[in-house]
Amino acid sequence: MPAIMIMGMAITAMTATPTMTMATVMTESGSLLKLMSWLSPVFPVGGFAYSAGLEQAVHAGHVRDLASLADWIDAQITLGALWNDVVLLIEAHRSSGDRATIDGLSELCLALCVARERRDETLNQGTSFLEGVAHWVRPDLLPGRGAPLPVVVGAAAGLERIDPRLSAGAYLHAFVSNQLQCAIRLSVVGQDGAASALASLEPLIGRTAERAAAATLDDLGGAAFIADSAAMNHETLQPRLFLS
Repeated sequence: MPAIMIMGMAITAMTATPTMTMATVMTESGSLLKLMSWLSPVFPVGGFAYSAGLEQAVHAGHVRDLASLADWIDAQITLGALWNDVVLLIEAHRSSGDRATIDGLSELCLALCVARERRDETLNQGTSFLEGVAHWVRPDLLPGRGAPLPVVVGAAAGLERIDPRLSAGAYLHAFVSNQLQCAIRLSVVGQDGAASALASLEPLIGRTAERAAAATLDDLGGAAFIADSAAMNHETLQPRLFLS
């Protein structure tokens, strides 16, 4: 069966008949468009206001050029908070519609936040995402207020029957894009450098989404200690451009 490449992942299409193939493609296309809308920079979650500790990392000299920026983002995705995010997103996707399980995942997600700003970032964006995604998903089916962003995105994608790998990949892609936009504003790279970093990180996004789709809560954990310290230290950084 042929595979359609979306977000760096191979999505296998059915090929029994031309009609089935077109239906599958249209379903994947509709899901991708929906995720692009939900995770777009213009979706009203305020992601542009947060740097996830990148501003502190630049201030401390951990991120100073294109290579160190790509390494920083790589560590966040594979060993840091973003790995936990996509594992929780996948679990919320599996449990969409089960309010008790979703509430438990929300509590776990918040317990894994290592800094106040990290907690505020995921809570505030989760609340805003709930309000925006209600234009697509019935509000009574969505998690209650106080659910963090990855749990809300996973639950909404599950309710809409969007492929979990595609959901995780889109979530990671949105994070990387926001990090690169922050790096431009912090004068670490220009637009061409950001495009180069995005191209180099796409395979990692795909691999991580695939790995997360097969993960369970037993796979939660991290070892990005410098990134965690940056998130904590940013609370006292002055002056600053971002809220985290």
